[in-house]
Amino acid sequence: MKADSDYYLGIDVGSVSTDLALLDSFGNLIDKVYLRTKGQPISIIKKGLKILDEKWPGIGINGVGTTGSGRYLAGVVVGADVVKNEITTHAVAASRVNSEVKTVLEIGGQDSKIIIIRDGIAVDFAMNSVCAAGTGSFLDQQAARLEIPIEEFGKYALQAKKPVRIAGRCSVFAESDMIHKQQTGHELPEIIAGLCEAMVRNYLNNVAKGKEIESPVVFQGGVAANIGIKKAFEKELNCPVYIPEHHDVMGAIGAGLLAREFILKKKRTTSFKGFGIANLDFTTTGFECDGCPNHCEIVNIFQGEVLIARWGYKCSKWDNLNDNTG
Repeated sequence: MKADSDYYLGIDVGSVSTDLALLDSFGNLIDKVYLRTKGQPISIIKKGLKILDEKWPGIGINGVGTTGSGRYLAGVVVGADVVKNEITTHAVAASRVNSEVKTVLEIGGQDSKIIIIRDGIAVDFAMNSVCAAGTGSFLDQQAARLEIPIEEFGKYALQAKKPVRIAGRCSVFAESDMIHKQQTGHELPEIIAGLCEAMVRNYLNNVAKGKEIESPVVFQGGVAANIGIKKAFEKELNCPVYIPEHHDVMGAIGAGLLAREFILKKKRTTSFKGFGIANLDFTTTGFECDGCPNHCEIVNIFQGEVLIARWGYKCSKWDNLNDNTG
């Protein structure tokens, strides 16, 4: 692999997982890395870069994009060329796999979202990061409670002849209802299928409320691996639901595609710091500013002993990175 090869990197840092997508010069995915964030985004980013560097020694990265809840942190650490929100990156990635897509359903470990696309442009969206009942973490908990591998959860749902109705508006009520259904003798496939349908109802009644859902529909995010949820969506929407091959890293793919577009349009060289980042030391510190009633919570990030970024403030007081008062 030549060092001057034309490749792009997308990084999606979320609360549950950190995903890296390596794209070729045409924007095609050639490799991906999926890691659990475990509350340590910087060390996990470094681990992901090390994995790619070992698999693709000498590869040249022409552009990097970051997304997810930790996109700004990731952008500073790696030297990103573009930093974009999840709505934009998921919409871009979905349009890449299906240029006619009109609705994107996305359910991750801790949140869920819907994106409405018309003529290739995201015109509306909604997100939910409050209710756990409609996320992957809740499915993980129930799979563990039932002692079923989460990978097998959807297969059980497809075995159901008549799904039981589960109260899905709240994770506490849903779990209680599942236990009650078990105690009254319902079979496991019927209960699991009922849970999948409850999750979908919860999603459509909350996240997608008031949204005009039109086909083609693309379903992405980690929960898209659950074929029981896919079937429940198709039943409720009465239309096919398409799941991309790399549904689990679509945010990272979108970030990589946007980085590619930025570099090619601007004819710029990348700000990427290189795979050597994996060997650098980064630390973060925080403090509360008492300069005004806002009491902003300021976050500093250091590379070694050098302050390289700061955010969280609402005025210009902390713009000067040479001021290490905090």
